[in-house]
Amino acid sequence: MSQPYRLPQGGVIDRKRTLDFRFNGRHYTGHPGDTLASALLANGVRLVARSFKYHRPRGIMAAGVEEPNAMVQLGSGARTLPNVKATEIELFDGLTATSVNVFPSVRFDAGAVIGALSRFMPAGFYYKTFFGSLKLWNRVFEPVIRHAGGWGKAPSSPDPDCYDRRHAHCDVLVVGGGPAGIMAARAAAAGGARVVLADENELFGGSLRNRRIRIDDGTPDAWLRQSLDALAAEDEVRLLPRTAVTGYFDGNYVVAIERRGDESSASTPARTRQRLWHIRARRVILATGAHERSPVFANNDRPGVMLAGAVQAYVNRFGVAPGRRVAFFTNNDRTYETVADCLAAGITVAAVIDSRPEPPAAKLDAMRERGIDVMAGHAVCTTRGRSALRSVDVAPLADDRQQLKSSRRIDCDVLAVSGGYSPTVHLHSQSQGKLRYDDELCCFRPDSTLQAQRSAGACNGTFAATDAIGEARDAGLDAAAACGYPVTEAPPMPIVDEQPAGPPQALWLVPDRRNHVGGRKHFVDLQNDSTVADIRLAVQEGFESVEHMKRYTMTGFGTDQGKTSNINGLAILAGILGRPVHEVGTTTFRPPYTPVTFAAMGGRDRGELFDPARLTAMHDQHVAAGAVFEDVGQWKRPRFYARAGEDMHAAVARECLAVRESAGVLDASTLGKIDIQGPDAAEFLNRVYTNAWNKLAVGRVRYGVMCREDGMVFDDGTTARIGEHRYLMTTTTGGAANVFDHLEEYLQTEWPELRVRLTSVTEQWSTVAIAGPNSRDVVSNLSRN
Repeated sequence: MSQPYRLPQGGVIDRKRTLDFRFNGRHYTGHPGDTLASALLANGVRLVARSFKYHRPRGIMAAGVEEPNAMVQLGSGARTLPNVKATEIELFDGLTATSVNVFPSVRFDAGAVIGALSRFMPAGFYYKTFFGSLKLWNRVFEPVIRHAGGWGKAPSSPDPDCYDRRHAHCDVLVVGGGPAGIMAARAAAAGGARVVLADENELFGGSLRNRRIRIDDGTPDAWLRQSLDALAAEDEVRLLPRTAVTGYFDGNYVVAIERRGDESSASTPARTRQRLWHIRARRVILATGAHERSPVFANNDRPGVMLAGAVQAYVNRFGVAPGRRVAFFTNNDRTYETVADCLAAGITVAAVIDSRPEPPAAKLDAMRERGIDVMAGHAVCTTRGRSALRSVDVAPLADDRQQLKSSRRIDCDVLAVSGGYSPTVHLHSQSQGKLRYDDELCCFRPDSTLQAQRSAGACNGTFAATDAIGEARDAGLDAAAACGYPVTEAPPMPIVDEQPAGPPQALWLVPDRRNHVGGRKHFVDLQNDSTVADIRLAVQEGFESVEHMKRYTMTGFGTDQGKTSNINGLAILAGILGRPVHEVGTTTFRPPYTPVTFAAMGGRDRGELFDPARLTAMHDQHVAAGAVFEDVGQWKRPRFYARAGEDMHAAVARECLAVRESAGVLDASTLGKIDIQGPDAAEFLNRVYTNAWNKLAVGRVRYGVMCREDGMVFDDGTTARIGEHRYLMTTTTGGAANVFDHLEEYLQTEWPELRVRLTSVTEQWSTVAIAGPNSRDVVSNLSRN
């Protein structure tokens, strides 16, 4: 099948090679360098998913991790991956993917009937609707809701691929491989510091891959090649493409997930599919960029409504026309760059709808020269179409910006929207950094930090390329100096030919004559089908806290964690409450930043390695004696020794009789053993046991009972005094680790003044119990030998 929306030239794809793939059972083609999303758009596939709650038609909205709609089931069988964003899947030959949460197909989804009942299913309806009868809830409602919930399906058989872990230490970790991140890494490496540069994409470059601006009088690709070659030449620099940093914890401890295998069925254990990185860094520089957001208006979820930055990415990076006739709806200057790129690629621009009453004159003049109609002071009030966008209704905004006047219709198959940019502050917040609201930029941006980290570039609210690169260079130089690597010659600053852009106009919600309640839905969170009406209902029912609103409406939940919706939800909540946005605050950003598979977290610790067997020093002798083992706290402990013709009961009876009449030997090495040393060891035992220990003589043993603070027995065992200030405590086999943790917690938090040290010696010391009338003779013979 041809690619009717593939532009004749442009992009970083390899047009000389063709890749075959299947989506929802149909065959398509693409090229190396495509994502599944770009390949689908190139083939004219607009409808790719259904929404979670109402099963409304959804298309591709973004071009990166912020995509809220286009989740698919990748592959099949044991290697299948559920709920993967089509925008993050690198196209490979033989790829198969299907839409999730649909039946029987994405085009004819039976679940869409729920949309017709949406007025009876507002936010929180399940809390109030189905609990009249506990019997009906248990037998009918709960099973039906659970069956309808979720997106994709987890594999039912073991994953045959290999997953690894890697630990690394560095002086400077730079997160984000865009222009700011690359410059920060170059500056930090110039003095010899150990630098790690990680980016979630296949190619470094970030936003430069999507733009046609000039750098040093050349293309962005030329500057990127030069900069990346300079980094690759440094011995102390590690480049990690395809590596998403997902968690930022105390002590500059960072976790990242690296995609290594090509995700195809041909992947082999020789090459791991994913690798989980554990990185300790002395300094961290966050250069994670920003996410574009959309104004909220009626029916803003229709396939064909896309972020303007995503349209620019598909045109310039992938050589794809998202549609034949594109309309733009914006409140900022940056969108005009995308308009120019679409015109240069031969794409028809239907109109530019700018909510600002007076856009910059230079922008208006440039558009008029190209015959583009700029509708200043207007807004899109709704979209039309079924499974794809056909037209939009546009109306002028009243002076108070709270009302719309009469509308007109504009035909288009793509609506490129932009409500400004939100700095990607997730990792900054995970590191316990604070945020502040910038009224001019209409976004939250980093403020104070608790750890040795710094934000630079767009993630710090510095959106102009020249300023972002300069800020990142300063951050890299400062980080290197703080690690003891002062830079004598910093990398040169590039000259970026970029049109200046003023701040956006605050436009969170397009007014509606029905007060955003009724038949037309205004979606805030597209992944969870959360609407403006849901937020109004939450406030009406008393859920005014931003955290309560989030949970009541599901705004900001899901696999995208509200990357395009959080700020809209906060601002709309603030408007309903009549408060400034900064007073409403933000929700909590928690790891992981992007989803991580359970297989990657488990690594190679699965199967026999998931719960490794612990063997005593005498294990081989037990095997030779025909022992039948039982598993006790990971230990292989002999249960009985069967002779020919004996079952368990006969063997146990014989062994018990031998102990009563002669002697028996028990390998008790599995018991927990803790070496306790220090001048205050006896006092410590007095406090953790119910009985006293001061008068226990050296060489003697005493039984002790250990209780929790509520008086319940926690563990018991014997403790031997083997020196004036040294004791050996034994614990139950299964409770050894818990007892050790219990003792350490009290030493470190409750009684730090006690001079005591604990050492677990369970595996270092063997223990043998000898019982029976002839046990003394056995021990005597052993001592003589």
